[in-house]
Amino acid sequence: MACMKLGSKADAFQKQGQAWFCTTGLPSDIVVEVEDMSFHLHKFPLLSRSGVMERLIADASEKGDTNCTISLNDIPGGAKTFELVAKFCYGVKHEITASNVVHLRCAAEYLEMTEEYGEDNLISQTEIFFNHVVLKNWKDSLKALQTCGDENILPHAEELNIVRRCIESLAVKASTDPNLFGWPVIDHGGPMQSPGGSVLWNGISTGARPKNVSSDWWYDDVSSLTLPLYKRLTLAMEARGIKQEIIAGSLEYYTKKYLPGLSRRKSAPVGMVAIEPPSEEDQKILLEEVDRLLPMQKGIVSTKFLFGLLRTALILRASQSCILNLEKRIGMQLDQATLEDLLMPNFSYSMETLYNIECVQRMVEHFMAIDQATGGASPCSIEDEQLLGSPSLTPVTMVAKLVDGYLAEVAPDVNLKLPKFMSLAEAVPEYARPLDDGLYRAIDIYLKSHPWLADADREQLCRLMDCQKLSLEACTHAAQNERLPLRIIVQVLFFEQLQLRTSIAGCFLVSDNLADGSRQFRSGLGAASQEGGWNTAVRENQVLKVGMDSMRLRVSELEKECSNMKQEIEKLGRAKGGSGGGGSTWGNMSKKFGFKFKSQMCSAQEGSISKQNNASGKLEKSRGKQQKHKKDLSWEG
Repeated sequence: MACMKLGSKADAFQKQGQAWFCTTGLPSDIVVEVEDMSFHLHKFPLLSRSGVMERLIADASEKGDTNCTISLNDIPGGAKTFELVAKFCYGVKHEITASNVVHLRCAAEYLEMTEEYGEDNLISQTEIFFNHVVLKNWKDSLKALQTCGDENILPHAEELNIVRRCIESLAVKASTDPNLFGWPVIDHGGPMQSPGGSVLWNGISTGARPKNVSSDWWYDDVSSLTLPLYKRLTLAMEARGIKQEIIAGSLEYYTKKYLPGLSRRKSAPVGMVAIEPPSEEDQKILLEEVDRLLPMQKGIVSTKFLFGLLRTALILRASQSCILNLEKRIGMQLDQATLEDLLMPNFSYSMETLYNIECVQRMVEHFMAIDQATGGASPCSIEDEQLLGSPSLTPVTMVAKLVDGYLAEVAPDVNLKLPKFMSLAEAVPEYARPLDDGLYRAIDIYLKSHPWLADADREQLCRLMDCQKLSLEACTHAAQNERLPLRIIVQVLFFEQLQLRTSIAGCFLVSDNLADGSRQFRSGLGAASQEGGWNTAVRENQVLKVGMDSMRLRVSELEKECSNMKQEIEKLGRAKGGSGGGGSTWGNMSKKFGFKFKSQMCSAQEGSISKQNNASGKLEKSRGKQQKHKKDLSWEG
């Protein structure tokens, strides 16, 4: 740290308890009381340097005060600063540094230590050091600004424009590439550089190059400022044109340092020194101020950090506007969130539900409103997903998947009312879900955790999902799910058969198109047409192979099920001991399953795919009812 040496005399001040004495050989003729400290000094050195001391001493002499006691409790900096002022008046050796220059400058102004009362008086000396040394250096400017945070000093420093000058100096240095001028790497006492940029040692070039400094080099330094000064510095940097991302990064660093709840689950940023956490009221003020300073821009800070701010705001009972702003910020980039982020406990006094579902719903609605306003791209259709594989998820599809996962997590809460569950599920538009498997899983978990729901409520809940958008695995599970209303089970079975039939028909259609394409390719089209036909043929060939493999696997499963059904029917027939037993047994089974089946024998060796397809629907129905006693599939919540 830079310093300025003043005075030439040896130190003649001695401290005894709460009193300072000047041991110059002459008896003291004035006592200056500052706070709880008394200074036993001499009149002449003081009145020859200070206009205030001259008037106070004259007033005391007119009153006939032989002891001449003067009180200076309002002097900026208190007793410690007046000690330095007294040494300056006596010409005793002392130093002006970045740590005390602001106090001395304010005290000199308070005591009217101008050039009228002596050449090179304290005001001029402190101004020279402040302007030519402190403001030229990053760390000294920062140290001087830190000392302005004292409530006793701040009003005087503001009046003398010290705060403004420090902030402008820091803002200029932060907005300038530090690799160009060397701050803060090149400091007082730091390595010098040659004109070519290499590091100098004792004036000799070492050939080494100084390390490049990242744009966040000043984050930790400015985090030591008080909130009002930090806010002013941030605004000044923004006015200087520093990027919003860099300003937001500094705000995030500053907030994590003083809000301990944000760093509870992970380590603090590198270089951050642990401090005593402020009071809850101060944390609340800081949180609301950070919300006002953060730009309302997507991706400016991480979603996890915003969720941390929101949780802390809910715990500290921050203002409603602050909470709503944070929800909007998160809603803008909700597609970047994780399920763990959404699981925020309910901190309300009512404790109606375990998790804060209303907060999540507002964020989802805000995201959907922005997506519709900006014309977000619709996700791929089910057919595209089945033919082309897993498509790249759009933001709205990612949010829909996130909400379905969240619904599955909160569904076991017995206090979660049906309207609230349905309201959150309906916040995601139908087009955002290419498949409804996740929604079906959440509904199934809710039905399992709320067995007392009326049949009408169950049907209303199940209307949230589209049976046509269930995968084959989900349809198989739903067909055996006793918790679903019968109407939904019938719909699932119908669409499952329709889906299988459409898939088989599509495979044959693609096969015909492939054959036509192959003939066109061999007929000798132009170079460009041949290239396009070949790419189309390769893609269609891959699609056909996948479809045929799926159909072959499905037909094999149907054959096995049909064979098992025949064996069980024959066993039941033999148990009855009569030729007509088989027919009566089959009729009893159909009544038990609740479906009207025609007596039909299925053969595993039938060659017609259409007959196998017709038989598969009936076999699936009977198989679903026979396995009611079995456990739910492993993917159930």
